[in-house]
Amino acid sequence: MFLHAGNNKNLRLKKIIGIFDMDTATVSADTKNFLKRTDRLGVTEALFDEVPKSFLLTDDGKVYFSQISTHSLVGRVE
Repeated sequence: MFLHAGNNKNLRLKKIIGIFDMDTATVSADTKNFLKRTDRLGVTEALFDEVPKSFLLTDDGKVYFSQISTHSLVGRVE
């Protein structure tokens, strides 16, 4: 199965490690450092042109920023 993560991007559910809310997850310095590091490595992808509401981490180390809320993304999985 696939999850539509925004902007016509579909991700395999079995490859998704986590779906994280930008407002709550980025409070931690560790998460901020992780996102900075993935950006420097070039393994991030923004699926839109707006401020992200969530990000998805996949088992290959890629991070996808989405304008869709974590609540909506999780709802699509269920």
